[in-house]
Amino acid sequence: MQFLKTCSFWLFFILFIACKKEIKPVIIQENSSVISHAQGFDIEFFDGYTKLRIKSPYPNATTPQEYTLVPKGQKIPETLKGNPILRTPIERVVVTSTTHIPMLELLGQSSTLVGFPNTNYISSEKTRKRIETGAVKELGKEDGINTEILVELQPELLIGFSMNRDNKMYSNIQKAGIPVIFNGDWLEKTPLGRAEWIKFFGVLFDKNERADSLFQHIEKAYLNAKKIAQKAATQPTVLSGVQYKGVWNLPGGESFVAQFLKDANANYLWKDHPGKGSLSLNFETVFDLGQEAEYWIAPGHYTSYRQLADADLHYQKFDAFKKKKIYTFTLKKGVNGGAIYYEQAAIQPHLILKDLIHLFHPNLLSDYSPTFLEPLND
Repeated sequence: MQFLKTCSFWLFFILFIACKKEIKPVIIQENSSVISHAQGFDIEFFDGYTKLRIKSPYPNATTPQEYTLVPKGQKIPETLKGNPILRTPIERVVVTSTTHIPMLELLGQSSTLVGFPNTNYISSEKTRKRIETGAVKELGKEDGINTEILVELQPELLIGFSMNRDNKMYSNIQKAGIPVIFNGDWLEKTPLGRAEWIKFFGVLFDKNERADSLFQHIEKAYLNAKKIAQKAATQPTVLSGVQYKGVWNLPGGESFVAQFLKDANANYLWKDHPGKGSLSLNFETVFDLGQEAEYWIAPGHYTSYRQLADADLHYQKFDAFKKKKIYTFTLKKGVNGGAIYYEQAAIQPHLILKDLIHLFHPNLLSDYSPTFLEPLND
């Protein structure tokens, strides 16, 4: 990735009055992280320490997850003792989602990764080399991490994700003395909100300036692409998702996928249906609204029209099927068959948006070559 853009500026000190046995926030540090799009976490800077608050560690969370970050070698203030403390920068880490891998690499911290559950899912060539040399250990399944191997690795932190508060596996890991922080980027409802979680990694590795610079580039590129899309004279209609075991799953109208389509100046037919995640509908309901959709995006795991037709002959009744206007993000695979899109998408929303604009409004990005989005194979 070549979007390291240096940004150096000074912000003046905020004067404070120190209360007895209490440390007040005194400055916003040079090149500090300012959260502008993400709703799931906050970073708050104080004199000598930083607060990291995960507001949405899992769906419908009511209690935030908080850690106090104190630089290594610095004395922990008396007022902070008893709070969950992490010493930074983190030098040995375990992550549990492939979406975390590009964040580490972009921040120049791939060498800190010591373990990962189900390493076959990782597509990054750089990290695969570290797996092959044994620098990154296999930890089993993401929902059943081998605690014995994990403890032997002695990571300073495990970055996980969870569907709920009561996760026995993570509780056992914490009891073994390994701190766990939940990464909730997947719960964000905007593409830029997901990408801004690079600042979450930046504060853990003392790479705030670099994280901010990277995100500024992503944000600028995304917003510029969005402006280009607004020049389109038409809004093509779009269908998404696919049927599985009698239920058609497609993005809710408040999801980040719906936001992508809106920003690409397309008319997503379910934009007015509430939901940050997936909608679960029957075939008839989807067919009634989506039969004449001009485009069909992201048809699940299917890679060809033949596969779709073999799975259900009724798919052939959609106009997008008849006119060969079905597109997928998942044809590009890593060495072990993992879809590169799932690993890279969270940190490259600007490229996904450009892919969509190029498809829906080809005259606006005529010289652009899509990164992920491709037509379904015959």
